[in-house]
Amino acid sequence: MNLYREVLDNIPTAAVVVDKNMKVRYTNRAFRERFHAAKARGTLKDTTGCTSEEVCGAGVRCAYCPMHTLFIDAWKNGGRAFRKLIMRGGEGDISFRIRVTPLGKYLLGVVDDAYSTEIAREMYSAQDIQQRLLPPAGSGTGTHYSFMYIPCREIGGDLPDVYETKGETMGFLADVSGKGISAGMLSAFVKAGWDRNEPSPSKALTGLNAKFQELNLDERSYVTAVAVRIDRSRREIVYSVAGHNAPMLLKSALGIDEIVMNSPPISGWIPEFTYSDRAIGYREGDILVLLTDGVTESRNAAGEQFGIERVEEVLRRSQSAEQFIERLKAVLREFCGTFDDDITAVAFDL
Repeated sequence: MNLYREVLDNIPTAAVVVDKNMKVRYTNRAFRERFHAAKARGTLKDTTGCTSEEVCGAGVRCAYCPMHTLFIDAWKNGGRAFRKLIMRGGEGDISFRIRVTPLGKYLLGVVDDAYSTEIAREMYSAQDIQQRLLPPAGSGTGTHYSFMYIPCREIGGDLPDVYETKGETMGFLADVSGKGISAGMLSAFVKAGWDRNEPSPSKALTGLNAKFQELNLDERSYVTAVAVRIDRSRREIVYSVAGHNAPMLLKSALGIDEIVMNSPPISGWIPEFTYSDRAIGYREGDILVLLTDGVTESRNAAGEQFGIERVEEVLRRSQSAEQFIERLKAVLREFCGTFDDDITAVAFDL
């Protein structure tokens, strides 16, 4: 018997044994780890991490407990049941498939995708970490700003940031190559490698490029970025670009300027490239926009790109950074429905 327990405790598939009184007689290690079980045996509440204060099986919520109703149905169906369940917990909703089969006078429940359940938990944790990399929703800087960040997968590769350095507002927007987990890891590197104490956008980009070389990645990995410093005393925007395709947009009383700058991305292509700063003046009431090419290259069902013209039309009708971001978000969703790339934009009220 001890040998069988040792074998079951070392398989990656989560398993639970339940009797006719709905008592859990056995759970293996994989089950206990997946569901953060308080006990190895006892009630379903004890072994599934349920946080209800009611007595297991007797509370009002028990009638809606997916695990409880699954085993009830199995006893009514000759000991067999199969269902996809969603368990709610502190780490978010976890979905999994569980198959119940008779085991003598007991029922054996096996989680078909216990490994996927663990991966889902890790994805929730990764999403939470990435959300913490984003700038605050409220403008704590000297220049009011608003932004949107819509990853096309659970983990995104865009990284917006707004902060203060030596009394001046700095804006930074990066777009890393790839999608999903690998892109998320690279964006975390960008966040850690970006020098927030450097007031020169070009020097900060050059420093990030130097740190990127230490990763020794192949040519398929790269980062496009745009960085700005809003100099309120001189009424000018100092900016630098690293291979960023989408232009900066500056709305003024004269119209909308598309600001572009040709330079290579942060990559191993030109390891010792030195970026440079440029400056453009602004007037009070202007709006500055930074965006990724995921915005302009989003396509609708017919394959038509959203394009920079639609972005400019939304900006032309907007009176503030916040209004622009909200309208752009609504128009994009109406145009595309779903997105195949990360969608990110930052707007500043100057």
